[in-house]
Amino acid sequence: MATSLSAGGIIRDILQNDPEVRKRANKVFPIATDKAILPYILYRRAALDHNPTKTGMPGADTVQIEVVCYTAKYAEGVGLAEAVRAALDYKKGEKDGLVMRSCTLVDSEEGYDDDAFFQSLIFNVKI
Repeated sequence: MATSLSAGGIIRDILQNDPEVRKRANKVFPIATDKAILPYILYRRAALDHNPTKTGMPGADTVQIEVVCYTAKYAEGVGLAEAVRAALDYKKGEKDGLVMRSCTLVDSEEGYDDDAFFQSLIFNVKI
């Protein structure tokens, strides 16, 4: 059975199946790649907070997932970030027996790097 280390798979499935995200991005990648064509999305597990129970049994985990939207134009990036937020914020999901109980946007950042604008969104994912 999958653990919270696999939470990115749920995020990827949601993003790949969202019509608005698919319309705005060419691909959704799990980590950095040098073969991507703008616009695209990268996601990664940025942190994990394990919450064991008092009895020592596994408890709920909170995983921080960073989703970064890369685009050629600034406004295009903001639009893609808005689509990503709409697809993920306050959503639930499941994959391979792993259940995402909630997903909440907690931080964001924007910038320009390597000839692309980026919009970085940080989500807290409760597993």
